[in-house]
Amino acid sequence: MNRTTLSLIAGATALAAVTGFAAVSAPDPEAAGQRTGAAATLPVERTGLLCPRPSTSDLAETTYTSFTPVTEGADDKGTAVLRSAAQQSAPDEDASGDEETEKDEKGDKDTAKDDKGGKPVLQLKEPGKPVAAEADGADAPALVGTADGRFASGWTAQQTTEVTAGTGRGLQGVACSAADTQFWFPGASTADSRTDYIHLTNPDDSAAVVDIELYGKDGELETTVGEGITVKPRSAEPVLLSTLTAEKQTDVTVHVVVRSGRVGAAVQALDDETGGDWLPASADPSGRLVLPGIPKDAKAVRLVAFTPGDADVDLKVRLAAPSGLITPAGNETLHLKGGMTAAFDLGELTRGEAGSLVLTAPDGSVPVVAAVRVLRGEEGKQESAFIPAARPVETRATALDNTAKGTTLSVTAPEGGAEIEVTASAGTKGGTPQTKTYSIKAGTTQDVEAPVPAGLKGSYALTVETRSGGPVYASRTLAATEGGVPYFTVQPLPDDRGVVAVPDASEDLSVLQR
Repeated sequence: MNRTTLSLIAGATALAAVTGFAAVSAPDPEAAGQRTGAAATLPVERTGLLCPRPSTSDLAETTYTSFTPVTEGADDKGTAVLRSAAQQSAPDEDASGDEETEKDEKGDKDTAKDDKGGKPVLQLKEPGKPVAAEADGADAPALVGTADGRFASGWTAQQTTEVTAGTGRGLQGVACSAADTQFWFPGASTADSRTDYIHLTNPDDSAAVVDIELYGKDGELETTVGEGITVKPRSAEPVLLSTLTAEKQTDVTVHVVVRSGRVGAAVQALDDETGGDWLPASADPSGRLVLPGIPKDAKAVRLVAFTPGDADVDLKVRLAAPSGLITPAGNETLHLKGGMTAAFDLGELTRGEAGSLVLTAPDGSVPVVAAVRVLRGEEGKQESAFIPAARPVETRATALDNTAKGTTLSVTAPEGGAEIEVTASAGTKGGTPQTKTYSIKAGTTQDVEAPVPAGLKGSYALTVETRSGGPVYASRTLAATEGGVPYFTVQPLPDDRGVVAVPDASEDLSVLQR
């Protein structure tokens, strides 16, 4: 094996080590994407996703959705399969993505089933067309999945659950995520009115060992069983936060640290009065955070923030509105004490306009994590959702399970203007893709009129691509009204990391020869 090949494999191995499931292989010269300097931009060739158990309610109705956008230069073979965590098994090497998802008795709706034989809950048939399956009640499973070949680049999965009554009633949505070794969740609670679980999902063949740290208004909470929690191989473990500590606090920051192995993690926050939703992990601690897409009709916005370590910080708060960046009256700066969770009621922050929060520490010197809890609806008929600090859409991101009515795509470019392209995929049961281009002015947030597939049947995917400028942040809101209650859920759109830069072999060889 020559040095050129060794160099390229070393680069791919390092990438796989950093990104967990993600992997690339040596490029076919015909399929190598854009080359910039000493790197070739290539589609990822293997990736993985984890979906937490949707609900413990017998009234829950869950829809799982899976999608991969069409990616230039991707392989022409591959699979994308989601299975129950308890029944996970690797796809057959010769699988071609043509297994049939089971149908209901009428034959017009996919039903999520995963028997002891390990049949897929959900399997893609072709890039560019989403597939969906449904599951009712408390038996809907946590899912573990892998995608390779033509399905790996940009693979996205989502679960959306409607609960019509009881604690956490409302619309609960979460994008399935990759396994990792550390997560931050500001905005959780151990109060009597809340039932918050941290869901841990282990995709691997060996057990994972996890520590859960809780931080309240006065610092770290004393926990009884938060250290050394074992998550069995290929299994999901929901942990009720209130069982970890005797302290009842309204606002808590959860820090998940994996000692060995890796897990997926998400907090399910359920309230007796105001429904519930999933709280995804905040972006990594940073001196600059963006929380995109606060609904314009939000009745109450509560910001929860935390800074690790001992340093205090005064956060500068701005709202990116349709007209530009503004400073909310009375909340120009917010003081955070090191190692203590702080909460701030911002009221009807958006006042009928699209908005995103931009938080900045002086000189960006003190890292912070943050999330907001949003309420919509009138007193007695309110529903809640969470928006954590998000990562930017560097190249491309996708939101799933969209409908012709009830979908809002919110995009912000807090630092510089940007041009984006938004594509509505074919529907799960029919429809023709549509694409539109939008200009986002610097410092603004816009609720864009997203395209809808022509002749839409079923739900569809919305893919956002950054064409120029930025950075760009985005979120998607799904909304419906049930019994006078405005059900809704908000998901930020992180970059799908569907392409990677691989060092050019000839350039690497020249370095080795020096």
